[in-house]
Amino acid sequence: MSDKDLSSLLQQLHQTLSTHDYQKSSTLLSRAKLALLSLNALVPTSQTSQKTLALSRETLELGALISIRQQDPSSFTRYFQQLQPFYDLPSTQLPHEGSNQSKITGLYLLLLLSQGDYAGFHTVLESLEVASASALEEGKKGAKGLEEDVFIQYPVKLEQWLMEGAYDRVWGATKEERVPSEEYDVFSDVLVGTIRSEIASCSEKAYPSLPISNAKNLLFLDSEGSVVEFAQARGWMVRDGRIYFPLQQDQGVGTEKEILATSGQVIENTIGYARELEMIV
Repeated sequence: MSDKDLSSLLQQLHQTLSTHDYQKSSTLLSRAKLALLSLNALVPTSQTSQKTLALSRETLELGALISIRQQDPSSFTRYFQQLQPFYDLPSTQLPHEGSNQSKITGLYLLLLLSQGDYAGFHTVLESLEVASASALEEGKKGAKGLEEDVFIQYPVKLEQWLMEGAYDRVWGATKEERVPSEEYDVFSDVLVGTIRSEIASCSEKAYPSLPISNAKNLLFLDSEGSVVEFAQARGWMVRDGRIYFPLQQDQGVGTEKEILATSGQVIENTIGYARELEMIV
């Protein structure tokens, strides 16, 4: 198969991705990868032409994006790893123009964050910082600092807020209109689930019971019915408009005033964050 044939396949892949026809995308992607094999271009070499290298990189990037859309983190990770030799090539051999490196790398950081792999997250981030500083120092064309890269800054900010316990900010950032691209929205439910689990664990240790109305605000749930479902899934007892947590050994008991204050703080943080966003817009 020629470069021209592969280019035609990739155009079709882009179309199926935009229409969310992932079944057809998978079929076309398999054909594109077979084309890479026939061109001996799955791994970059010094003999591979610049055009073929660009087509190979584009194929693997599309594979990564399709994997995310299909919520297949293992497949996405494999594509991310396959892409690294292409991303490491000098711009004289493979220009960075047309690459989705920032988006793919940002998605990988978000995947690590959603899996709780903070060590892996910071390892990748440190390598990005070194590469960015080197590119700026050498004056490479199009080079910019990480703070200017929206795809990288999104997971970086989320990680900072998670470490600070600023869950209201994380929750606000996962709203569809706040994510950098459609693929990033795939992780929203995972991250919000992580936040709810963390708040639920803290609540179990801090209080013997909690009013359902306050739990709705604390857990960022839309209705009291959702609170009841969440409570039942965690094995909490629901009775007379309250949630009763399992008794913890040596647990401290919070007063009703403390419960309300905690809930109120989350509400206050959320409202404050909303006001900040309005000012920015």
